[in-house]
Amino acid sequence: MLALVSPSSAPAKPKPPAAAAVAATSTESEVIRGARLQTVLARSGFSPGLIDGKPGRKTKIALEQFQIAKGLTVSGVADEATAEALRAATGLDCVATATSSGPWTRMYRVSDADLALVTGPIPADWNERAQLEKSGYADVQELLGERGWCSAEFVASLNPGVDLAALTAGEEVVLPDVPDFLTGKGKSASLPRLARLEVNLTEKFVRGFDDSGAQVMLAHCSIAKAQEKRPIGELKVKVVAMDPEYTFDPKDWPEIDNVTGKLRIAPGPRNPVGAAWVGLDKPGYGIHGTVRPQDIGKTGSHGCFRLTNWDAARLARAVRIGMVVEVRE
Repeated sequence: MLALVSPSSAPAKPKPPAAAAVAATSTESEVIRGARLQTVLARSGFSPGLIDGKPGRKTKIALEQFQIAKGLTVSGVADEATAEALRAATGLDCVATATSSGPWTRMYRVSDADLALVTGPIPADWNERAQLEKSGYADVQELLGERGWCSAEFVASLNPGVDLAALTAGEEVVLPDVPDFLTGKGKSASLPRLARLEVNLTEKFVRGFDDSGAQVMLAHCSIAKAQEKRPIGELKVKVVAMDPEYTFDPKDWPEIDNVTGKLRIAPGPRNPVGAAWVGLDKPGYGIHGTVRPQDIGKTGSHGCFRLTNWDAARLARAVRIGMVVEVRE
């Protein structure tokens, strides 16, 4: 016979730590210091890639580009002048002090809309993939990683003892304090209106400039694996689409031999072009989101420029039709 457990005696789910627990302190761990810096850079429009508490090449490039944009000494280090400029841009301190301006994390409440985007692992077979009604996340932890612009592993480290797979609507977790890239709302959600983009193939990043010629953003990207598929020169933005669907054409994927005709792949964050598409005037080329944010800058695309979903969505809201995209080696 099964024993019934009353609500009062049932074991409570572990609660995530309060946001203040990972806020500004003078004893922050190296990982937390790294994540704080990455979060502030992301808020400023100069993307460090994934927020993971392990600043590396992408974080250094973001710092250098921010310093260039602000006319500071280029060191790739968050020195005093850089920290002050980041504070002015975001209202947050990238280095914790006794008088830091506020926490770099926030409490995020899981919604029914979030859970509806969790559709399970994406099938490897394209014919099966075309049967999906939504190209959603593999699991809740993957979804939360994108909500925090961070790695799924870092979500777990911010929420020790929390069973992320068992979260239900209304429950809260700790995430880096970054904007909602799906709605474009929140702190530092929008980039300034852009007048020109520049893609650097060697460094694998995209820079954005405003009408005055000032650099106002940086995003890391993946480029074509085959050099002949890299469109060097001047291109222009032709179309912009949020939450796009994708047409799989087997002629563009010679390595796939079991698809006989074009397939429609449903919209969603794990669609091959991710959360946003900025189509260029060279047929088949664009700047877009990705299925695997952890691979940005590491793997080659079929020809397009891949960004993280949050960078792609942010960029898509800031570009204008007809603007120049200069691709340089």
